[in-house]
Amino acid sequence: QVQLVESGGGLVQPGGSLRLSCAASRNIFTSNVMGWYRQAPGKERELVATVTSSRNTNYADSVKGRFTVSRDKAKNTVYLQMNSLKPEDTAVYYCNLRYDIYNYWGQGTQVTVSS
Repeated sequence: QVQLVESGGGLVQPGGSLRLSCAASRNIFTSNVMGWYRQAPGKERELVATVTSSRNTNYADSVKGRFTVSRDKAKNTVYLQMNSLKPEDTAVYYCNLRYDIYNYWGQGTQVTVSS
């Protein structure tokens, strides 16, 4: 079992920045993917960005050029740097870890972009 603990959400004005962090409770030595998804009220959960254990990244079109996903293997942590935030980025952001047959989710952190 792996626990994912997120931090870094909050309220920010349009055009501002936030950095989300997600720490896994233990290291995963096999090939894996960590990343971020989000869910806005009344909408389905959607992909934001992922990074593999070999550091290949994937982004939703809506965040390309504004968000950057990265990971620190030594700290078992994945980050999401969010710049130029827009009101439509408002959502609960969930950390995700996938490897082998396993799929883990964090508890979610609220990001609100509003003036």
